[in-house]
Amino acid sequence: MSPNNSEENLSGSQNRRITWDGCSVLLDINDGDRVLFARLTAGSKIKIGDKNCSLQPLIGCPFGSSFQVEVGAEEPFLAPLIPNAEGNGLGEKADDQTMEECRDNRALVDNNTAQSLTGEDIDGMRKKGATGDEIVQALIANSATFEKKTAFSQEKYRIKKQKKYAPRVLLRRPFARSICEAYFKKHAEKIGFLRVDTLSLLLSLANVTAHSNVLVFDMLEGIVTGSVAERMGGMGYVCNPHCGTTPLPISIVRMFNFSDDTCKRILHASLTELQPSNGEISIPSDQLVDECNIKENKDTLSSSAKDLVNMEEISTTNMDTDNNVAASPKCAKTVKAGEKAPPETIKHWKEHGFSSLIIAAPNLDAWDIAKDLVPLLSYSAPFVIYHQYLQPLATCMNNLQSNKMAINLHVSEPWLREYQVLPSRTHPHMQMSSSGGYLLSGTRISSSHQN
Repeated sequence: MSPNNSEENLSGSQNRRITWDGCSVLLDINDGDRVLFARLTAGSKIKIGDKNCSLQPLIGCPFGSSFQVEVGAEEPFLAPLIPNAEGNGLGEKADDQTMEECRDNRALVDNNTAQSLTGEDIDGMRKKGATGDEIVQALIANSATFEKKTAFSQEKYRIKKQKKYAPRVLLRRPFARSICEAYFKKHAEKIGFLRVDTLSLLLSLANVTAHSNVLVFDMLEGIVTGSVAERMGGMGYVCNPHCGTTPLPISIVRMFNFSDDTCKRILHASLTELQPSNGEISIPSDQLVDECNIKENKDTLSSSAKDLVNMEEISTTNMDTDNNVAASPKCAKTVKAGEKAPPETIKHWKEHGFSSLIIAAPNLDAWDIAKDLVPLLSYSAPFVIYHQYLQPLATCMNNLQSNKMAINLHVSEPWLREYQVLPSRTHPHMQMSSSGGYLLSGTRISSSHQN
């Protein structure tokens, strides 16, 4: 990349660990209670509780920084949260006392009389300029039952009050894992219930590496396309085929903060253009074209992407909200991912085939897509098909075997269990996803020469 491109686009290889004006970020509020995507601009704001806070203090900060909502003289603002011995010491002290704790909460009665600090007193402290931490300490000092609670209950009480009066925001970098986890946690239907471990296995089985030409039929708003482009690192091409006249939406790709060079590697082309000139492959089936057209009509409203994406108050398929501020002019100059593939690139794909294929279209029949896309691969190239349910993949696997189109066919079901790891209370999470979907993988072979 030339020095001029680095200066024009800060989202390239320069300062990738630090936010810049116009970049996309993932905001984790109160340790996962709220998760939202935001575009950082000088005028962007987010609502935390009943307070509207500007995102300008987040510009120029390293990813992983923590902020706390403070009440200023004019309006609430996000103040950098500096780690100190106070926060760490309380947690370590509570953990050390867990094993030798002899008190319990059996004698405590929750009748709303233990707290002597009233709402008027808290409002008065806020008017005098008290910080959120000072209000939390005052609530603890005026609680008649706090000292009688166990160390574990005291920590829960402290965290509960901190989330209410001193909310904290963690600035996370959006990449394949964090984006997939955020969507799966709040709105898994937007990405076809694709879990992060399934996405990892999908990329591995498809042998996605640098300098590859990957054919990705992505109907999951672009989560698979962005993950493939991120794994390739700007070397190679990602092609999104489409059946109708309109390319499939890949709105999630813009959240990855790809450089201009990487965005130029994400292209789209119609299936009719990808057909080889020797007539070996028939045109896409009418059923597949009709299903794609129906899907395109449903996604028409999600074609216009806005700046702030709230995962709790969404109403469109693009996960965008209406309380956004216009992007800065610098953002509009960046290259948009998903441009039309040039004729010379399409010619190369038609002559040599693609190095791997990924199909992620849970709303369509797996076999209808596979019979049109698998022949576009070069021989011995791997392919992976994702679906939320097992039966469509079993049918597709049987048809692939019957038509002698592939070998080494396997259906996989990834399994993931999350654990809470705490002193004396390590156990699996009480609420876990039952399934992250299924994967059908195989290798394309030549069926033209038969004995």
